[in-house]
Amino acid sequence: MRRLKWGMLILMSILWLIPQTVHAEEVEASMAGSIGWLTLIPPILAILLAFVTKNVVLSLFVGIFSGSIIIQFSMGENMLMALINGFTAIVDYILGSLADPWNAGIILQVMTIGGLIALITSMGGAQAVAESLAKKAKGPVSTQLITWALGVLIFFDDYANALIVGPIMRPVSDKVNISRERLAFLIDATAAPIAGIALVSTWIGYEVGLINDAYQSIGENVNAYGIFLETVPYRFYNILMLFFVVVTSLTLREFGPMKKAQERARDTGLLIAEDSEVESGEEEQESMVNEKASIMNALVPIGSLILFSFIGFYMNGRSAILSGDNAALAQSISNAPFSFSTIRETFGASDASVVLFQAALISSIIAMVMGVSQEIFNFAKGIEIWVNGMKTLMITGVVLLLAWSLSSVMNELGTADYLVSLLGDTMPSVLLPTVIFLLGAIISFSTGTSYGTMGILMPLAIPLATGMRPEDPQFVIMSAGAVLTGAIFGDHSSPISDTTILSSMGAGSNLLDHVKTQIPYAVSVGGISILFGYLPVAMGLSIWLSLPLTLAAVVAMVYLLGSKVDTTENLSKEVIE
Repeated sequence: MRRLKWGMLILMSILWLIPQTVHAEEVEASMAGSIGWLTLIPPILAILLAFVTKNVVLSLFVGIFSGSIIIQFSMGENMLMALINGFTAIVDYILGSLADPWNAGIILQVMTIGGLIALITSMGGAQAVAESLAKKAKGPVSTQLITWALGVLIFFDDYANALIVGPIMRPVSDKVNISRERLAFLIDATAAPIAGIALVSTWIGYEVGLINDAYQSIGENVNAYGIFLETVPYRFYNILMLFFVVVTSLTLREFGPMKKAQERARDTGLLIAEDSEVESGEEEQESMVNEKASIMNALVPIGSLILFSFIGFYMNGRSAILSGDNAALAQSISNAPFSFSTIRETFGASDASVVLFQAALISSIIAMVMGVSQEIFNFAKGIEIWVNGMKTLMITGVVLLLAWSLSSVMNELGTADYLVSLLGDTMPSVLLPTVIFLLGAIISFSTGTSYGTMGILMPLAIPLATGMRPEDPQFVIMSAGAVLTGAIFGDHSSPISDTTILSSMGAGSNLLDHVKTQIPYAVSVGGISILFGYLPVAMGLSIWLSLPLTLAAVVAMVYLLGSKVDTTENLSKEVIE
């Protein structure tokens, strides 16, 4: 509390330095230009406070409050009114975040999937799946590889990945004593990294659209999807992170805080740190069935979720395109409704938040009917179980709302604009992909959004790369790839990122413990992406030579820095089997 008071006093002192003559219109046009580095206070304060207090809700709230005060004070309010109006503005930011259809859909989706998982668990489906997977997952190596494989299979959406893989694999990983921090990392590392480079996913439309708009801004009409495919080999962080998970899983080698977490699980049996709390509420739902519980009680609802998600992505995206302004694309979809290009375009144009909510709702109804038909529970009890499952994820909804509100505050402050301005006017062209990658990481880490970061940097990166090397189209493509993967790097590391929050929740891990153990891995892979990836290819090394070089560097890093931690070392054979 004393640290918090001193922090607020320092913040108030800094605010007196802001010119009070700035008019509201000027602030709205260029807040970053008016207050400069002060735009960084909210994200820095929120992130540092989160690690000091280990209270995410409080930290996000203080971050929002500090940003609101800065905005009010910059618009000419005195200190007292800045404090009062800044506090009341918090409600406006939260209501604005909740009123956004996308955000509302995400919260409904998260809570509904929580209810679905509760129904599956109550029917014994989760236990049956765990027992089935346990037969194949004989130890920590196979368990982690199965988790990785499930994550890659659910390539179409990072949210669905985080919410499905965790509840399925948690009982299996618990049995072989894998720490919850490690499980959260496995989930997070196969969420956005795979969705961002998958040939068909909910990310595609946005990424392809940004590429197309950026090329049009320099007067070039290109096949944007073709350009996207060409950026995939340059998405070093995505590729290397997926590979890093495989290498560390096969070797059981860990380093940094993750090594300590795994050693804690091995030596004490504590899968969660003793002084940590899990934000996802109640970790386990009570099973209401006997040993005869069928694996179909899990596979049918989860399979329905995936099936109806695919159908929903197609139908929702198709409807959006047919009612849109692109007549040529609409005609193409009408002429070939089930072609690969049509599926790609419809997935990209769909509203994933709404589709996944609808799919989760249908799957919940299916699960409830299954439970009633098997006389596991009646409809009244099924609804109670479903609602209780939603309640366990209420805190996740609160954290997401506050994270989105903080993002809105930073958007108004122009935090990202200020960070972009740090790029400078001149630099050697060989450094451009690296600088773009790092800037993308900083912005997405600070704001907790990869989408927003991509939207900010792509219109700058492609024209800048073209101006530096107009004769080298591959240089432009690698710079575009640096935008897309740099945004994922920062988002993957950020404690205010929605995918980070959902991954820790799905794994039953403490959010800050997840972030603390994941950051060294993310930074290590990011460093290899630069030293053995972006710098060499910008100097002229072929991407097909650089990629094997980066993969070899990952293996070398794991063996040089890591030590083997077998979490089953102290478990009896009977427990493992």
